Order: sequence, then C-alpha cells, then structure tokens
Amino acid sequence: MEKLTFYALSAPEKLDRIGAYLAERLSRDVARHRYGYVCIAMEALDQLLMACHCQSINLFVESFLKMVAKLLESDKAALQILGTNSFIKFANIEEDTPSYHRSYDFFVSRFSEMCHSGHDDVTDRTKIRMAGIKGLQGVVRKTVNDELQANIWEPQHMDKIVPSLLFNLQQAEEAESRSPSPLQATEKEKESPAAVAEGCLRELLGRAVYGNIKNAIKPVLMHLDNHSLWEPKQFAVRCFKIIMYSVQSQHSHLVIQQLVGHLDANSKSIAKVRTGIVEVLSESAVIAAGGSVGPTVLEVFNTLLRHLRLSIDYELTGKYDSASNISNQIIKEHEERVFQEAVIKTIGAFANTLPAYQRSEVMLFIMGKVPLPTVHQALDVGKPGDNGNRMIQLMLLKSLLQVTIGFQSSNLLATLPTSFLEPLLSASLMEDAELRLLVIEILLSLIDRQGNRQKFSHVSIVPDISVLMLTVEKCSRQDTLFMKKHSQTLYRYIYMSCKQENNSRIHYDALYAMLALISVELANEEVVVDLIRVVLALQELSLTNEDNLPVWTCCAIHALSSAYLNLISQLTSLPAFCQHIQQVIEVRRKEALYLLPEGVFQAESSIPKSMDKLEKELLFLQSKISEVLAGSGYSSERLGVPYIPQFTEEDRLSKRKSIGETISLQVEVESRNSPEKEEKMPAEEITFETLKKAIVDGGAMEEQERERRRQVVEKFQKAPFEEIAAHCGARATILQNKLNQIFEITIRPPPSPSGTITAAYGQTQSRSVPVYEMKFPDLCVY
Repeated sequence: MEKLTFYALSAPEKLDRIGAYLAERLSRDVARHRYGYVCIAMEALDQLLMACHCQSINLFVESFLKMVAKLLESDKAALQILGTNSFIKFANIEEDTPSYHRSYDFFVSRFSEMCHSGHDDVTDRTKIRMAGIKGLQGVVRKTVNDELQANIWEPQHMDKIVPSLLFNLQQAEEAESRSPSPLQATEKEKESPAAVAEGCLRELLGRAVYGNIKNAIKPVLMHLDNHSLWEPKQFAVRCFKIIMYSVQSQHSHLVIQQLVGHLDANSKSIAKVRTGIVEVLSESAVIAAGGSVGPTVLEVFNTLLRHLRLSIDYELTGKYDSASNISNQIIKEHEERVFQEAVIKTIGAFANTLPAYQRSEVMLFIMGKVPLPTVHQALDVGKPGDNGNRMIQLMLLKSLLQVTIGFQSSNLLATLPTSFLEPLLSASLMEDAELRLLVIEILLSLIDRQGNRQKFSHVSIVPDISVLMLTVEKCSRQDTLFMKKHSQTLYRYIYMSCKQENNSRIHYDALYAMLALISVELANEEVVVDLIRVVLALQELSLTNEDNLPVWTCCAIHALSSAYLNLISQLTSLPAFCQHIQQVIEVRRKEALYLLPEGVFQAESSIPKSMDKLEKELLFLQSKISEVLAGSGYSSERLGVPYIPQFTEEDRLSKRKSIGETISLQVEVESRNSPEKEEKMPAEEITFETLKKAIVDGGAMEEQERERRRQVVEKFQKAPFEEIAAHCGARATILQNKLNQIFEITIRPPPSPSGTITAAYGQTQSRSVPVYEMKFPDLCVY
C-alpha cells in the first residue's frame, strides 16, 4: 500500500487507471462473494483518496463513487455500511478543483431508502438506518456550500432527505413513549438513529439561506400532514423547535410565514389539525422572539383573526362548507372552542415578540375588526338572535386582552388614542356581562404599569394599605395630558358600568381595581377630586335608586364606594379625611354590614329585602369631605359640584358637552366682550396706585369669577328645561338683533358728512356715497 501510494503521488496521471483497475477487481469480488478482497480494495481506494489531492483526482473519484454505489446496491448490511463509511470519508475531503458533471442523485435516493430500512434483524436495521442518515449528512456537507455541485436544495432532493430524517425522529418518539424509564439512557442509546438524524437536520437547516428555507420547510409540513402528526402535537412541536433553533435568526420569520400559509391551506380541515398547527405557531413565535413576525406584522394577525372568525362560523352553521360533499363532516363544538382558545393564545404569543409601537398598531387593528353597534343601533345590542356577532365580539376582545397583557406603555396618550378608546368604551356599555368584564380587564392591563393589579383583586377594606406594598410613581406629563383628554370619558364609563343590573361580584372587583389603579398610576389633585365626586355620585345613585336597581346592586355600589374611599383617604394621607371615612365604616360595620364588602360579597344573608332611607351617620358626606380636602389645598369648589354624567345614547358612543351648556357659555362670552360694552368703558389711566390695587384685589376678583362660573354651570345642570330654554332664547334674540343691526349697517351705507342726515334709521339717503368713503364696522373688514 505504501508503494502504491508513493507511485500514485509520483505519477498522478496514472491515478485514473489505478482507480479503474481497483474498481474492476472489486466488482468481480463482490459478484463472487469474496468479501475479504472487497474490504482490501475499498481500504486501498480510501487511502489513495485521502493521500492524493492533485488536479487529476476527479477521474479517480468517478471510479471510487462507482464502487461505493456498487456496495450500497448490495443486500448485505455489512457491505452497505462499508460503502457508507467510505463515502463519509470522501465527503470530509475538501477538493481543490470543482467537478461540473458529478451527480449525487443516486446517493440521495439510496441513503434515504436506507433510512427507512425494514431489515428483519433489529441490530442490522439500526446500523443500516444509522448509515443512511450519516450518508445523507455526507451528501449535504459535500454539496451544500459548493455552487457548482448539484443543488441539494431542489424539491426533488429535499422531499427525500427531510422525510427520512423525520421518520427516524418519529421512531424514537414512539420508542420513548413505550420505554419504562427513558431517562436511563446508556451511551450506546445516545448514539441512536434519532440523535444522529436530529444532528443532521440541524446542520442542514443551519446551512439554509433565504431562498432555500421554503424548500426545506415544505417537506416537514407534508410529512406531518401525511402521517397525521398534528394531533397529538408533541412531535410537531419538537420538529419546529429544532427548526427554529437551527435556522439563522434573520430567516425565522420565513418559517412562521410557511406555517401561516399551511394554516390557510388547512382552513377546512378538522379542528384538531388546525389546533395543532396553531399551537406549533405559538411555540415557534416564542422561540424566535426577535423577528418572528417579520415585515408583514398585520398580515399574520389578519390571518389568525380570519381563522378565528371561520371557526365561529363553523361552530354556528355546523358544517365546513355549503357544498354537499363536505357538509356531511360532523363538527364538534368543543373542538372548535379549543381551536379558538389556541388562536387567542397564539395572538398573545406573537404580540409579546413585538416592540411597543407595533403592538399599539395591532391593538388598533383588532379593535377595528370588532363588530360594534352604531349610535342608532346602540339599544339593540345583545338581542338573542345576534349570537354570531356576540361570539365574534367575545373572541376578538379576548384576543385584544392577550395582546395587552404585559404591555408596558410609557405614553398612554399614544397607546390609547381616541380611535381605540371610544369604540372600546362603547363596547363596555353592552348588555352582555362577559363582554363588559373583558373591556375592564383590557383597560386594567393597559393602565397597570407598576404591577399593582393583583393587589386590588377583590373589593375589600384594607385597614392599612402599607401591607399592600404598592409601587407608586409621580404622574408623568404624558399621563396628565391623557387624563385631561380622556378622564371624563373614563368616569362616565365607570359610573354607567356600576349601575348595570346583571353585574356580579367579579365586575365590582374589576371596577374597584380600575378606580384604584387610576388613583395610583394616573392621579393628580384634580383627578383625585373627580374620582371622589364619581364615587359620591354612585352613593347618591344607590340612595335615590331612580333606575329601580336590585337591592343587591345598590348594596354592592355602597360597598364599592366605601372600599374606594377607604383606599383614597389613605393614599392622600390626610388624617381628618381618614377619620371621617373610618367613622362611617365603623358605624356601618355595627349597624348596616350590608353596606360593606364583607356584608355584600361574603355574608349575603345580611342583605335586606328592601332598602329603607339610610341614616346620615351611615353615609359619606360630601360637605364633610369638601371641608377636609379644602383645608389641604384641594379644590373644594370642584368637589362641591355633583358629578352628573350624560345619559343619551349619542353620548354613550361619543363624548360631547351639553348643547345648552355650550350655547350658554358662548352667549356669556359674547355679552361680556361685546364691542358695545367696550365702548362704554372709559380708558383707565395706569398709575402705581392702580397696579397696587390690582395686585391686592386680584385674588378676590378671581374668587368672584370662579363663583360666577360655578353658578352658571350649576344653573344649566340643575335648572328646569323650560327656564334654560327661555334664558337661551332671550340671549339668542339679543344676539340676533345685534347681527341684524350689523347686516343692516353693512347693506345700507352710513350718512356722508356732506350729505343729508336721514330722518330715521333704515330710510334711504338723499344722495349716494362712493364705496371708498363708506365706514365699515371692524367685524366686516378682512
């Protein structure tokens, strides 16, 4: 062998003749079953191959590959393994010169066939399968990085390689499920076909570039379809975990797109198959957190929402298609429900991988899909025949909740624009209790950025809130702007949600959490005062009970009010405020337990059949609270104005001021700032004394102005409608007269200095005046 190697190296042009001779000898020995000589010939070929790297080695390789093919075609396991081992050695050699005509098609087919070996002897079967997997690994290594070699990524090759590897992985899964103790694996078992197949699959996918991912993933999806491996999902999840961890991170979104496309292709498959695909999607999204959705963010969410809607249609109609040949499939409702829950979970998994700005877009996108009533349809929501719409609303709001969970937004004004908040809050006033609860939970998860939500899980009176260990930070400028813009909408929503008759304990728990979180996350002095006004208005609501609410609901509102006032009194740290609240709570505890959370929600037997007029000692007094807060710098005037929300259907869906109030304010401004008034006021000479007087009297003037404004607002809120109409009518008449005078002056020119003076206003003048001489009022000059 040494002499032969020396001769081959000395005269490389003879290599092809040496190869041809050895190949001829080996063929003859194989045919005559002289396996000892076969081994010697292969050993000689191997050593020559390893030693020689000259340019003429290509012709020698042809002879070598012919002999490997000859061995692989044999039905003897030992010869197949011998040929495979020689091929693996060859695959690890880096050739100096490329081969333009070499083909590996036979080796891909033969090695794939060996991977599926069904040899009778278990040991031989395992060895052949191992050899087949290693052979495929050799083919991949030899061809994958050389552009001049056969393109291993072509579908005809991938469709053989990938299923062969998955088949061996699948066999291992079945063996593990039968094994009594899979953890006690020996070293020999670790070097199993499954382990080698997994390594080969990882290597193959790790070498895949952008254009090849699709060809590598498609056979995986086909294999899982053909062998019904989506349900149970364990093997499919394992396969895609291998894939996601193996492909280059910048290509992971392509795998997701393939899965989404496959879900579309299986839109009419049974629910279990679709559920398996969606759960694999969910697991894959978590792994590729960086860029799993890729550039088409909304497309992925749109596909998932479309399948959610399809599933609801299937559940309601009971068939996958109107076509008669498919309608005979039986749809199981509980399986569709499992699928819907899986889709919702997957939407949440995808959302968690997105940056904040994209998550806001997704929230707006999902909200736009929720079928909501218009202003004129608001009263018809929740009617019994509208089950399909209700289910869609329910599923989309659940999806929205999944997107918002864990979302830490630094700027609520950007996260909750009017286009998102208004439709969401309009959904909160539907008759369906489950939908209302979902809306509250969505708002809670968006407002809660310090992790305080779980500390307010139940309506309860906490004697000392320091045990809650609340995380409280100063309200930021963006949050202050958010509350200035949307606070009245939120207050009205909380007020109207509390008085829904079909509320249960969980609704009041969530509303208590809402009040508490606004106080902790978004509160400044103005917000605190407004929240106290809302809660006192709720107390007044349950006292008067104009809406004929059930006794339990009235008691629950009282309990909610007491729990919140107990919390806010401790948050403000005002001893007198705390004292008043604690006094009322103690009296209630002794005389009317049904007005406290422990009486309403835990000892329901204490609730009376009807609510009598409550004593003054049992109520939180607005006058007392105003007095206490005013002494600490809070706006007692604001607290003195009772909170009255708008009740019209239009205002439930869009926030507006009262029309009467708007007109009254406009007329007030007009009458105070009219030009006529300005003319009557003489110009005041500004001296040191006048400035001094202005500084001293400024506070008193401001106080008077504030009081006057309060009286105007109170008048329009409390006065009878006829009185307001008469007042506005009178003001409108005055305004109309002024306008008529202006138009009259504009149309009829004023008298000229040289002309005749008119006898009465409105009469024609004796001679016309040129336009350039006319005196126009300032209002009419541009």
